[in-house]
Amino acid sequence: MKKTTMCAAIAIAFAACADGIAVKDGDAIAFLGDSITASGNRPAGYINLVMKGLEVAGLKGVKKIPSGMGGQKSSGMVARVEKDCLSKKPAFLTVSCGVNDVWHGVKGVPLEEYKVNMSGIFDKAAAAGVAVVVLTPTMIYEDENNAQNKKLQSYVDWLVGEAGRRGLRLANLNADMHIKLAELRAKAKSEGRKPAAKLLTVDGVHMAFPGNCMMAWGVLKALGVPDSLRAEIEAAWRKMPEAYEVSFKLTAEEYDALKARLGGEDVAEFAKRAVLGK
Repeated sequence: MKKTTMCAAIAIAFAACADGIAVKDGDAIAFLGDSITASGNRPAGYINLVMKGLEVAGLKGVKKIPSGMGGQKSSGMVARVEKDCLSKKPAFLTVSCGVNDVWHGVKGVPLEEYKVNMSGIFDKAAAAGVAVVVLTPTMIYEDENNAQNKKLQSYVDWLVGEAGRRGLRLANLNADMHIKLAELRAKAKSEGRKPAAKLLTVDGVHMAFPGNCMMAWGVLKALGVPDSLRAEIEAAWRKMPEAYEVSFKLTAEEYDALKARLGGEDVAEFAKRAVLGK
């Protein structure tokens, strides 16, 4: 096949893939949320994984508007959504809210008030002509049977129903997290291993790289990215910087002994070179 013909074929293939994707070249996506979304803007956080996924899918010039704020509940998000997100003219607004409304206990937000706040966010986005992608809140600790997750389920159920009633795009990340945890635990059992206490999060709530991947794929799927691109997207994610941070502590004696064994080479540089095979 001639080079020009091959390039044309690739362009057609990308166009075909992008046909069902709601996001268009040059669109901006605002990501409204709490600390899970704030940390999701780290190099290998779910926001940047979404952006990489859209790039792999053939989209160009898509912009992000990260708007995660630690400790935020629905009451805080409805108050700032216009200034922090809608005023910046995004085409899409993803909304991740509910963990703190439940997790904060008596300082949280009761379900009926949560409904009012979330409806306010959805109404403001509709008035601004911004398409909403509803993200159901992820689990509070990786234990589906604890009291907080049982309470959270009513918030999730309402969001799912409200998204359907309004015709909003939905990423049911709470359900995805339940499914992924079950898969990982079953895999560990089949291999004769005890599953780790934390499989998707770093602390039971905020996402580790596998949890960020789970969230990002849920968002991409809600935006219409086809499953046929998933393997390619996940391969690209594995090349993202800062997916993991590995550290260990040494005494000065141990450090000097290690450095001596390396012939004076910097320890961090040696570790990087060893991992990358360079």
